[in-house]
Parts: sequence; structure tokens; C-alpha cells
Amino acid sequence: MFQSNVFDYINVLDKAADASWLRNQAITNNISNVDTPGYKRQDVAFEEVLAKALGRNRYESMDSKVNSIQYSRLHRLSPVVYRDYEGFSYRLDKNNVDIENENVMLAENQLKYQGLITSINQDFTNLKTVMK
Repeated sequence: MFQSNVFDYINVLDKAADASWLRNQAITNNISNVDTPGYKRQDVAFEEVLAKALGRNRYESMDSKVNSIQYSRLHRLSPVVYRDYEGFSYRLDKNNVDIENENVMLAENQLKYQGLITSINQDFTNLKTVMK
């Protein structure tokens, strides 16, 4: 059977795009609940999961780190939604959503998502070029 690592980067970028999409949903949920008493903001942890999956060996190339994420480990490379600062609130209604912060995080996340989609598209364009 032919074994290829052609899609390793695309698979990781796909997981990152999924996490960014999920973070976008969490942020928009936070914005919509800015006036809900007792609501605690949500966020998504993916960067930490990715760093753990890639390993901490700084003397290894990124290619070998990405190649070391086997398909079985790729399924564990999933974002985790969590309540951020659950015990913290600076408001009397116990809500901890700061609308200005959420808007900045939404803009940042949208740029990140667009960059990931652009990278995925570029990888597929490169594959099509190679196959010609």
C-alpha cells in the first residue's frame, strides 16, 4: 500500500480551522449573553492541545513534528470549550463578559480563520500543481 504524508499539514490546518469556527461560536454566544445575569463567558482551548500534540522538542523540524501526529492522535486533536474565569465577575449581576474584549477577540479570531482557510486552499493549489 502506498503511504504518503501529503495531507498531514492539511489535516492539522483543518482541525485548527474547526477550532477557530468553534471559538467564533463561543464568542458570539458571549456577546449575545452580555446582559444575561450570572452568565460566564466561554472560550475554546486549542492552541494548548496542538502544542502538546506537536511535542515540545525544539530541536525537531516542524515537518517531523506534524508527521508524528498519527491519524489516531489526530482525532484527539480536538478543541475544548470551557468557562473562562468561572469564579470571577466584576459586575453585580455575576456576569463576566466584557463586550469590548469580546469584540476584539471576535475580530482576531475571524482573521485567524481567514488565514487558516487561505492556507488550506494554498495547500490544495500546490497539490493540484504537482499532480499536473
